[in-house]
Amino acid sequence: MSGTDTPKHKALVLESFLPYRLSVLTNTISQAIADVYERRFALTVTEWRVMAVLGQTSGLSARAVAERTAMDKVAVSRALTRLIDAGRVQRQTATHDKRQSVLGLTAKGRKVYDQVAPLALEHEQRLLSHLSAEEQRWLTRILDRLWQAELEEIAR
Repeated sequence: MSGTDTPKHKALVLESFLPYRLSVLTNTISQAIADVYERRFALTVTEWRVMAVLGQTSGLSARAVAERTAMDKVAVSRALTRLIDAGRVQRQTATHDKRQSVLGLTAKGRKVYDQVAPLALEHEQRLLSHLSAEEQRWLTRILDRLWQAELEEIAR
């Protein structure tokens, strides 16, 4: 394209592009709390997300954990290997299908979860304290609506 040509589309300004802004904000927020649980509990962001899912719902397959976290299956698999090796997660054979394995937190993993979860919730509250109650409700509605729109787009 020469200097006199103009693009036939609107220019992409990354700093105002919604997916980029959401990604950067998410990464920044996640990293802020991740620094704490990395130092205190030797957990990566991926490992914590896996533990958070298993802390809420035990007996999931690795695939289900990956789906619930929207993370890459390979990254989840690596995190699970480290968590199992550290004695924080256990893998058992599913009772309904001997070919499938299910995952759950061990007592050691539950102890870590019970210490990290309140830290994560405190961080969330500090972040949300910058918004009024009405703004928090709107944020929830907007995020829910965008999530639903994306799911509908994916289904097409």
